[in-house]
Amino acid sequence: MSADADDTQATELDGLGYEQARDQLIEVVRRLEAGGLSLEDSLALWEQGETLARVCERHLEGARKRIDDKLASVENGEEAEDAPGDDTPAG
Repeated sequence: MSADADDTQATELDGLGYEQARDQLIEVVRRLEAGGLSLEDSLALWEQGETLARVCERHLEGARKRIDDKLASVENGEEAEDAPGDDTPAG
């Protein structure tokens, strides 16, 4: 595979959602574990798997950042806005 083809494939894989990338990665691993592939095919699959793993990791990092940001905003007082002046009866 040429460098241009590698770049095109990487760009296409980068556009996948987490679940799509994860499912494709599972299939790549399954095919590699099954064996019977030529060295060239195995290397191409390995490279595809590495790209898919990076895509999954980016999605997970993004989700982790969103959670951390939300937790930080709650801890920094956005949640406290309701607490001190809350006039609703308890219970």
